[in-house]
Amino acid sequence: MTDRLAGKVALISGGARGQGACEARLFVNEGARVVIGDILDDLGQRTVEELNRGAETRRAAYVHLDVTKLEEWEQATATTEATFGALHILVNNAGIAGQRVSLEEASEEDWQHVIDINQKGVWLGMKAVVPALRRAGGGSIVNISSIAGLVGLGSSIAYQATKGAVRLMTKTAAVQYAAEKIRVNSVHPGYIDTDMTKGMDAARRERVLGLTPLKRMAQPEEVAYGVLFLASDEASYVTGSELVIDGGFTAQ
Repeated sequence: MTDRLAGKVALISGGARGQGACEARLFVNEGARVVIGDILDDLGQRTVEELNRGAETRRAAYVHLDVTKLEEWEQATATTEATFGALHILVNNAGIAGQRVSLEEASEEDWQHVIDINQKGVWLGMKAVVPALRRAGGGSIVNISSIAGLVGLGSSIAYQATKGAVRLMTKTAAVQYAAEKIRVNSVHPGYIDTDMTKGMDAARRERVLGLTPLKRMAQPEEVAYGVLFLASDEASYVTGSELVIDGGFTAQ
């Protein structure tokens, strides 16, 4: 523990498992107090119990958070401030992949579902927490996008549309709130070894690794360290930027 986030309070959406839970563990280890928001209540509570185990004081809390609902975002923000006294960091981590199909094959229902979670959810998160960050005298928002928000991957058009939107929403918010010392950046991971990629068939996995210069998937911790940097005061002059963590995938 090096206390890179000492004195900071963070809210992480989709933090019950996978990438979000990894970020929560790293943040706590670096001195932050963390509120996890998710719809997976049992898993979220277990993750929080793990984060608090052995600690002299409470380091983590859980809130039920459907990111498509503004009232739940507002409640999560209020709970964070009530529990830990302030809010300094938002990680908009929650997201889904949706159907991996072509433009013509994509259903309207799947399109809207992915848009609601991946795009609307990020907007609502920023909308809800900005007043709290303002009350804290500034802060950091880290929006998790994807390499799918930078280049065309040939499928999952709804997912790609949302991740591209996250990239530009991030830049717009960064410009709007810079004067209030609220920094907003996006992270663009490549293929990560999490539940989202566990179902990938062998042929597709081989193709992905063949297109990745480092010839492997990322571990969640490798992405979490990038999120940690942007959340911390080490990135005090970084806003409106894109941090690409993809093993070289988009460099070709």
